[in-house]
Amino acid sequence: MTRVLFVSSAGGHLSQLLQLKPWWVNHERRWVTFDLSDARSKLVGEDLIPAHYPTTRNVLNAARNLRLAHRVLGEWAPDVVISNGAGVAVPFFALAKARGIPTVYLEVYDRIDSRTLTGRLVKPITTKFCVQWPEQARLNPGSVLVGPLY
Repeated sequence: MTRVLFVSSAGGHLSQLLQLKPWWVNHERRWVTFDLSDARSKLVGEDLIPAHYPTTRNVLNAARNLRLAHRVLGEWAPDVVISNGAGVAVPFFALAKARGIPTVYLEVYDRIDSRTLTGRLVKPITTKFCVQWPEQARLNPGSVLVGPLY
């Protein structure tokens, strides 16, 4: 059984990863996201690891999430880290890369005419960079077109 660590913001990012349930239901998994009512209600019965937020332009929380990534990746040792953003993904991907843990980034469903900041930051260190639309593939050379999740 594969150990999967999902890392994402709450809200729409988390909702998109939940669309992968037919795949992840068969794997051991943990979720790193913000400890908000939205996330708690969507992840009932799942192992939720609270991340620090806000992450946008917040250096202190970026450092906290880097420490969290160090602890989680060290203690649990996932086989793969999967994310679709946002900023909370960056420290987890950086440390996963340093530890030789494969990463998969899925560009968000609703961003087809420009690249996301998180996507731009993690693309150089991601094992597999996936997109949902052909327009996203043109913006992200070398990406894998997986099609829309919704």
